[in-house]
Amino acid sequence: MEGKEEDVRLGANRYSERQPIGTAAQGGGDDKDYKEPPPAPLFEPGELKSWSFYRAGIAEFIATFLFLYVTVLTVMGVSKSPSKCATVGIQGIAWSFGGMIFALVYCTAGISGGHINPAVTFGLFLARKLSLTRAIFYIIMQCLGAICGAGVVKGFQQGLYMGNGGGANVVASGYTKGDGLGAEIIGTFVLVYTVFSATDAKRNARDSHVPILAPLPIGFAVFLVHLATIPITGTGINPARSLGAAIIYNRDHAWNDHVSETPLSPTCPFQQIVPLTMKLPPDEHIKCNRHFHAMVGHIS
Repeated sequence: MEGKEEDVRLGANRYSERQPIGTAAQGGGDDKDYKEPPPAPLFEPGELKSWSFYRAGIAEFIATFLFLYVTVLTVMGVSKSPSKCATVGIQGIAWSFGGMIFALVYCTAGISGGHINPAVTFGLFLARKLSLTRAIFYIIMQCLGAICGAGVVKGFQQGLYMGNGGGANVVASGYTKGDGLGAEIIGTFVLVYTVFSATDAKRNARDSHVPILAPLPIGFAVFLVHLATIPITGTGINPARSLGAAIIYNRDHAWNDHVSETPLSPTCPFQQIVPLTMKLPPDEHIKCNRHFHAMVGHIS
C-alpha cells in the first residue's frame, strides 16, 4: 500500500520532473536556479505497472469526452437558430472551445498534464517531455473520448446533428483545401507554441505563479484561433476533435477534408520547430526559417 500511495501522490508520472504540464516549479524548495530536467526515456516499461499511468489515460478520455460533448452541442445550438441571434453565435462557439480547454486543463493538469489534444501530446513527445508509451496511450484515449463525446451528442439530437454537419470540420466554400491546410497548420502551431511557453520549466522555476496561470493562456489561444479559422474550416487544431466528429457524422466530404487537414503529419514541422528552436544557435534558426518558407510555398 505504501508504494501505491507514493505512486498516486506523484500524479501522472513517477518521474515528477518530467511532467509536461501543470507541475510545480522544477527548481525545488528555495532554490530558484533553473535545472534542465532529464529527457523522458523513449520507452518506460515501469509505467505500465503504475496505476497513475492508467489514471492519467482515463483523465484524458474523460476530458476529451466532455470537450466534444459541450463544444459540439454548442455548435448544434447555433446551427438551430436561423438568425444566429437567439443563440451564442460564432463568438460563443469560440468561447465554448476556449473555455472548455481552460476548465479541463485546470482540472486534469495534475493528473495527466491536461493535454486533451494529440497534437499537444505529440509535440511534447518530440520535445522528450514524455515517453512514447505514454504518448501513444494518451492519443488513443483522447480519440476514444472524442468519438464517445460526439456520439452522445448525436444520440441526444440525431436529426439536428446530421442536418447540421455533426460539428465535423469541412473547408468552407470559397476556400481551397490548401487554404484549409494552411489555416490548420498555423492554428495548431499557435496552440502548441502557447503550451510550450506557458509550461516552460525555466519560467516555472523563476515565477511560481506561472504554472497556476498556464490553463488561461492555453484556453485563450484556442479561443482566438477559433475566431480566426471558424469561417475557413470550422477550426480543428485538434486531431481527436476532428476525428471524433468525422467518425460519428460519417459523410464523404467530412472524411475528405479531415484527411487533408487534420492528421498529425501536417503539424509535425511546427511541433518540431517549437522545442528545437529554443536550443538552436543563430545559424540553425536561419535554416529553420528557410525550411518554413519552402514548406509554405509548396502548400500554396
